Amino acid sequence: MADSETAAAYRKVAEHLRALHEPAFGRPQALREPHVTRDGGRAVVTGAVLDELTGLPRTAVYAAVDGELRAVSAGRESARWARFSPDGGTLAFLADRREAGVFQLHLLRGNGFGEAVPAPEASGNVEYLHWSPDGRRVLLGVSGLGADRSSGEGSGSYNRRKTERPSWYPEVEEDATDDSAWRRLWVYTPASGRLTRLSPDGLNCWEAGWCGPDQVVAISSGEPGEDAWYTARLSLLDFDGQVRKLLDSPVQLALPAGSPDGSRVAVVEAVCSDRGVVAGDLLLVDPATGAVRRIDTARTDVTQVQWLDADRLGYLGQRRLDSVAGIVDVHGGAAREVFATELSCSGDAFYPTGAFTADGRVLTVRDSYSLPPQLVLTGESGDQVLASTAHPGTDYLLSVAGKAETVTWTAPDGLDIEGILCRPEGQGPFPLVVNVHGGPIWAFQNCWSMRYPWVPLLVAQGYAVLNPNPRGSGGRGQEFAARVVGDMGGADTHDYLSGIDALVERGIADKDRIGLIGRSYGGFMSSWLVTQDSRFAAAVPISPVTDWYSQRFTSNIASWGDRFLDGEPETPGTLVHTRSPVLYASKVRTPCLNVAGALDRATPSGQAREFHQALRAHGVPSALVVYPEEGHGVRAYPAQTDLLARILRWFDRYLLAP
Repeated sequence: MADSETAAAYRKVAEHLRALHEPAFGRPQALREPHVTRDGGRAVVTGAVLDELTGLPRTAVYAAVDGELRAVSAGRESARWARFSPDGGTLAFLADRREAGVFQLHLLRGNGFGEAVPAPEASGNVEYLHWSPDGRRVLLGVSGLGADRSSGEGSGSYNRRKTERPSWYPEVEEDATDDSAWRRLWVYTPASGRLTRLSPDGLNCWEAGWCGPDQVVAISSGEPGEDAWYTARLSLLDFDGQVRKLLDSPVQLALPAGSPDGSRVAVVEAVCSDRGVVAGDLLLVDPATGAVRRIDTARTDVTQVQWLDADRLGYLGQRRLDSVAGIVDVHGGAAREVFATELSCSGDAFYPTGAFTADGRVLTVRDSYSLPPQLVLTGESGDQVLASTAHPGTDYLLSVAGKAETVTWTAPDGLDIEGILCRPEGQGPFPLVVNVHGGPIWAFQNCWSMRYPWVPLLVAQGYAVLNPNPRGSGGRGQEFAARVVGDMGGADTHDYLSGIDALVERGIADKDRIGLIGRSYGGFMSSWLVTQDSRFAAAVPISPVTDWYSQRFTSNIASWGDRFLDGEPETPGTLVHTRSPVLYASKVRTPCLNVAGALDRATPSGQAREFHQALRAHGVPSALVVYPEEGHGVRAYPAQTDLLARILRWFDRYLLAP
C-alpha cells in the first residue's frame, strides 16, 4: 500500500469483510437462478460460495430441504443453472468439473442428491440449458472459448487458459469470424446419449428457447462480436437446419420462449445498454403468420418469461422500485398479477427473476437492504420462506450498515426522479456519496448491500449514500428508458445534481462534503459530473468511458456508443466529442481516483488512463489504479479488498479532512 493511512484503511476493510463473510465460509452467501418442479415440491437455486477471501466465489447448486440449503451434488468445482425436467424426475445442471470455468451438462436422476452423470461434452462453454416441453431433449447454449463475456459478466473472454508460449510472445487478436468466438446451439437426447449441433455455420445464437418439442427460437445475428447483439433478430430454427426470421426491432430483443405447443413465441423488446440487462415490453409473436401482439403488463418492465402451459405465460419484472410477477391469459391477453412487492426479487442477478409452478406459484430470491437473501415460494396463500442465507456475518452487516429509504425529487424539467438513500443512524447533515449505477439502462431496487460492496462499508463509516434512478433507468417504461438515448450526459446530469440539492435542502447532506462513485456508465457519469459542477470534493470513476472517440476504436461494443450518443466520431462537434469528459479536464477541480481492469474489453483501461493524465496535466489531484487480472469491475479477492480500501481512503482524505 502507498502509505500508512492507506494501509490502515486496508486493515479496516479486511476486518469488515472477515466479519461479514467468515461466518459463512463454505456456505451460500448470494443466490440466483431459482427453479422449481411443476408441482412445487422441490426447489433449487445457485449459490455463490466463499471458502476464503481469495479469488472469485465458486458456485454450487442447492436444494431447499426442511428450511435449509443442501448441496445436491458433491465436489468443490463450480455448478450452476439447475433445471428440472418437465416430469420432475431429472435435474440437469452445468458444472466445470473437467476444466475450471468451462461448464458442461450434468444430469442427476431420482431424488436430486448424489453423484451426477456428465453428458457428452459440447465444444466450448455451456452457458444455459432448457428441457424440451416433452422432456425428451435438452437444448444447450454453447459459447466458443474465444467468445466475449458481456460487460455485466465482467467483460473479457472465456479463454484464459495458460499456455507454454514464451513471455515475449505477442498478443494476437484473431479475425472476428474466428471459430472460437461464436455462440451455437446443441441438443442432447438423454435416452440415446446423442449430442448434435442444431445451429448452422454463420448464425450466432445469443440466447434461445424451445418452441414446441421440435423447433427452437433464438436471438441471433450473422456475426459473433458483442456489438452484433444490439441489432440481433428473433429467428426460428427447425431440426432440418432451416432458419427463418420472425422479428426485427429498432431496439433490442431478448428472452425468447416458445409455447409448449409451438403456436406462440414470447419475446421482450427493450432499449438496452448491456446484453443480459433487459427490461421491456412483452410481445407475443405468431410463428405461422409473423403477427405481433403487445401485452399490457400494467407499466411493468418485463425481465423474465416462462410458459406455464400453452395458454398461460408467466412473467416477472420491475415497476418503478417494485418487483412484480404476473400470468398472462394468451387468448384474451389479460394479465393477472401474482404479487407486487417492495422487496427485490433479483437475487444476485440484475433484474427480477424466478420460476413458476403449474398452479401459478412463483419461486424467487427475495432480499432488501435490511433482509439477507431468502428463497421464497409465493402463491395466493402468501409467502413460504424455503431457506435463508442469514448468518452471524449478515447480523454484523445489519448492525453497522444503517437503513435504506426511498427518496424522490423533481428534476429541473419537472420530471420526478427517485432513488434509494442509505444512511447511518442519527441526524444529518452527513457527508454524501452519490453512487451512480451502470448501464445506463438498469435500476436500483432496495436490495442487499445495494449490489455494491462499498455502499454498506461507507455507511458504516458515517457516510450517507444516494443510489439514484435517473431518466434512462429501467422499471418506468420504454419512453423513460429511451430519454437517455442520444443524450447521455445531458438531461440526466441534472437528475443527479437536483437530487443532491434536495438532500442538502432537507438537511441530510453536507453541501461541502459531496462525493461521487460509479462503475461503467456510472464511471462515465462520475467523470462527467466533475467537469460540469465544482461542488464535488472527491470522485471514484470505475471502469469509465472518458473519451467517446477513442472508445469507438478500442471497445468491443464500439458502435453502441455511437447509437446511444446519436453521434459520428468522424464528424467534429457531435456528442462523441462534446460529451467526452477528457476534453473538459481543464474545468475539473475534484480529486479523482480512476480505476480500471486490464482485461476489460467493454471500457478498456486506457479510458481511465486518459482522464488521469488529462487531470494531472491541469494540476488536479488524480490517481490511477489498474488491476491486471480484472475486467469490467473488480470482483476477485484480494483485489476487491484493495479497491474498497482505496475507495475508503480517498473519500476519508477529501470528504472528512478538516
